[in-house]
Amino acid sequence: MRSVQEAMEALGCPARDPAELPISKKRFPDGGQYRIEIPSTEGPVVLRATLAEAEKRNVPVHRISQGSGMMLMTAAEIAEMCAIGREHGIEVNLFIGPRATFDVGAQAFSAAGRTLGLSLRGADQLRYAIEDLRRAVEFGLRSVLVSDIGVLGLIGKMREAGDLPRELVIKTSVMMAPANPASARILEDLGANTINIPSDLALTQVASIRAAIDAVIDFYLEAPDNIGGFIRYYEAADLVRVASPIYLKFGLRNAPDVYPSGTHIEHTVVALSRERVRRAEIALELIKRQAPELVMSPLRAPDLGVPAGG
Repeated sequence: MRSVQEAMEALGCPARDPAELPISKKRFPDGGQYRIEIPSTEGPVVLRATLAEAEKRNVPVHRISQGSGMMLMTAAEIAEMCAIGREHGIEVNLFIGPRATFDVGAQAFSAAGRTLGLSLRGADQLRYAIEDLRRAVEFGLRSVLVSDIGVLGLIGKMREAGDLPRELVIKTSVMMAPANPASARILEDLGANTINIPSDLALTQVASIRAAIDAVIDFYLEAPDNIGGFIRYYEAADLVRVASPIYLKFGLRNAPDVYPSGTHIEHTVVALSRERVRRAEIALELIKRQAPELVMSPLRAPDLGVPAGG
C-alpha cells in the first residue's frame, strides 16, 4: 500500500505545503497574471460611481461583483448593470438568489451554524436560485456568483447541457472558500471557473491550492471585518507570483456590512465603492514599485464574462 503522501500526489493533490514559494506559470488566456475586481458593487448607481472613480484614479477594473443578490434587484436594474458592463467591456458578476440568512431557519444565526449562512435550504430554494439566474441571463448576464455547493453543481451541469449559456462564468463566494487543494479541486470539478479562497491563508498554502487547480483564484487583499479584516497590500506582488492567474479584490476594514443593500443606504454604498477603488490604486502602486515585471491583463479581455446582447 502506498503512503498517504504518494497516494495524494498520484491524484495530483500536493501532500504538503511547499517549503519555498513556487512561481506559478499559469496565466489568463491573454497572458496576464492578475486582474482587478471591485466587490460589493450593489446596483447601477454604485456601478457608475465605481467606474467614475476608477477613471479618475486611472485604476483598470476588469470585473465588478455584487453581494446582496439578484433577487433584490428589479429587472430594470439588472438590465442597466448589464448595459453598463457591455458599454465598458467589464465583467458584471451578480450573486444568485436566496440564502439561509434570508430564510426562516435559526441555525444560520447560531454560533456553530454560521457556516450555513449562504447555503440554500431545500429544493425550493435551489429552484428559486436557478430561476433568479435565468431571469438575469435573459438580460445578458454572463457571470454568476454562487455560495452553495449543490447549486454550483446544478449550474455547471445545466451550462454543459446548454440549458444555460456555455460562456457563463461561474464564480464561487468567499463564504464557501476552500482552505485546501482538495476542496478547491472539488469546486473546479463541479464547474467553478473562478474560486475565492480564504484571505487568511499563508502564501505557501495559497501555492498548494494553485498547484491543484487551473481555475482562476480570487483573493481579498483587504478583507471585510466579517471575514477577518486582513490587510495584505505588501503581499500583493507575491500573491500574484504564486497564485497567477488571480483577481485581486478589495474589501474594506472598519466599514459597515451593507447586505442586503438598497436605496435606503445607497449613499453609504457609493462611498464604500469609491474607497475600494482608492484601495486598488494603493495596491497597484505597490505592485509597480515592488515587481514592475508582473503583467496585468488588458481591459476588455475576450474571456471576461461581459454581458451579452446590446
